[in-house]
Amino acid sequence: MSSDSFGRAEGLSVPSRRRFVQGLAVGGAVATLGLWPRSSWAVKAEGLPNVLSGTEFDLTIGETPMNFTGATRPAITVNGSIPAPLLRWREGTTVNLRVRNALPPGSIHGDQTSIHWHGILLPANMDGVPGLSFNGINRGETYHYRFNVVQGGTYWYHSHSGFQEQAGLYGPLVIEPLEPEPFAYDRDYVVMLSDWTDLDPKRLFARLKKRSDFDNFSKQTVGDFFDDVKQHGLAATVEDRKMWGRMRMTPTDLSDVNGNTYTFLMNGTTSLGNWTGLFRSGEKVRLRFINGSAMTYFDVRIPGLKMTVVAADGQYVRPVTVDEFRIATAETFDVIVEPTGQDAFTIFAQDSGRTGYISGTLAVREGLRAPVPDVDPKPLLTMDDMGHGGMGGGGHDMSSMSHGAMAGGAMAGMDHSGHDMSSMAAGTAAGGSMAGMDHGAGGMQEHPATETGNPLVDMQTMAPVPRLDDPGIGLRDNGRRVLTYGDLRSTFPDPDGRAPGRTVELHLTGHMERFAWSFDGVKFADAEPLRLKYGERMRVVLVNDTMMSHPIHLHGMWSDLEDESGNFMVRKHTIDMPPGTKRAFRVRADALGRWAFHCHLLYHMEAGMFREVRVEE
Repeated sequence: MSSDSFGRAEGLSVPSRRRFVQGLAVGGAVATLGLWPRSSWAVKAEGLPNVLSGTEFDLTIGETPMNFTGATRPAITVNGSIPAPLLRWREGTTVNLRVRNALPPGSIHGDQTSIHWHGILLPANMDGVPGLSFNGINRGETYHYRFNVVQGGTYWYHSHSGFQEQAGLYGPLVIEPLEPEPFAYDRDYVVMLSDWTDLDPKRLFARLKKRSDFDNFSKQTVGDFFDDVKQHGLAATVEDRKMWGRMRMTPTDLSDVNGNTYTFLMNGTTSLGNWTGLFRSGEKVRLRFINGSAMTYFDVRIPGLKMTVVAADGQYVRPVTVDEFRIATAETFDVIVEPTGQDAFTIFAQDSGRTGYISGTLAVREGLRAPVPDVDPKPLLTMDDMGHGGMGGGGHDMSSMSHGAMAGGAMAGMDHSGHDMSSMAAGTAAGGSMAGMDHGAGGMQEHPATETGNPLVDMQTMAPVPRLDDPGIGLRDNGRRVLTYGDLRSTFPDPDGRAPGRTVELHLTGHMERFAWSFDGVKFADAEPLRLKYGERMRVVLVNDTMMSHPIHLHGMWSDLEDESGNFMVRKHTIDMPPGTKRAFRVRADALGRWAFHCHLLYHMEAGMFREVRVEE
């Protein structure tokens, strides 16, 4: 049996530690993660070192040499593995998690650590954000997380200290629900997608600050210019190039960090390692996809198989059958597949920038592979994608931005801003009431005064729309049925039922060339908290004034996404915001304390796209 498979059927052997280490040579950290029989809770977990179940957990955060590329690098691990152990809880229990910091002195990953339980409802002091919800876990110390488990579904956990998430501190989390699930399956796998770099993440961040386009290897050439002249004419082509220049980006600028720097992983192994999940023909297989990456959007498909999406961010949705879906950083999607007719199927996840992929296999036995498709052609961004409504560029206004002010400079001291908030001063509420706004489509967009003349803002959208039915850049008209947010409908009505008492609008802002990111043009270090009254129902409207997508995550509370008419659509913990979009969600402020609200692209958060939310009596 290959040591490269995380999936295990009952009775099959588990790789030894020696084979675990040897597995690194073929491209990944190899361990056990994923396959249970349906009655999994009754199966003892002994002998499965990377699956931990029950209510008592001991997790040790340390540094472990890892080799995904042929070069050995120090990774940050939990109990010695990447990803961290799969934790299996049961709804209705109380879990105790003792997390010990065993990082060595002088570690490049710092002295302090933390774990945040992503999407989990819990008391603020259990949320795991240093400087906000607790003081962090210093070297040699153990922090005792203890809370009641009040939900079921697929989630994950990760560090909220420095760049430790990028270096390997992330793991899957599966919660067995109290009530029977509204769908049946025979096998159950976690498929955790992530990105790895041999670079010290702090060095990668510093490189982004100096050269944000370092990974953009596909910039347009003189030949492309003349081709566009033939198609659109000289005047239109010149104007198009000028507009891209004013936005300090190119039509190939799809991601900040991509496969030119990253090695993509599936359950902690590379495509060469070929993570394999076993099945018997005709079985229903549940695949719990988790995007645990730092910066990567993945487009996922299994050629030859339809996927029926049954849950999003741990919450049940009305089943929708698709060929492909895009999963933003920090999102989870559960799908059911019924493999039959062949012995192997490829699980294929390409990055949205089309610079690479990660693949694994569903097979009737170990060692099989199916053909791996080619990466799709790289899409070219259009002015319409940016919200400009075509080459005329009517959708954005950059005239108020000072080119001289935007030409250089850096945001000194910002490399701590997304995580450690211990030095932040208290303040008053940010984001006032915007009563009567249209929640989404149409009309000329107004902008916060803090964006005007701001050297950290290089673009404003003037006509944003929700685009809930848009598959996304690079996925339109590709011949496959692609999931959209508009397809997602929770299986339950609005859990609160009240109309929002007030509306707060926040703009996602940035400067591409400076690699500066923020809300309303105000970086985290200078931002006041957003204050919520305990028990209130509030609408949050997000407007993406940038040229990049941002997955926005609110800690401690659900984000109930609305449709264009302001009706409840789907409950999520992470809301994807493509460029030029305006989307609204409702929040029930039912969790007292200080909470994080941020872009889940790690380096965007570290560069300032972060706010504190305070829920107060």
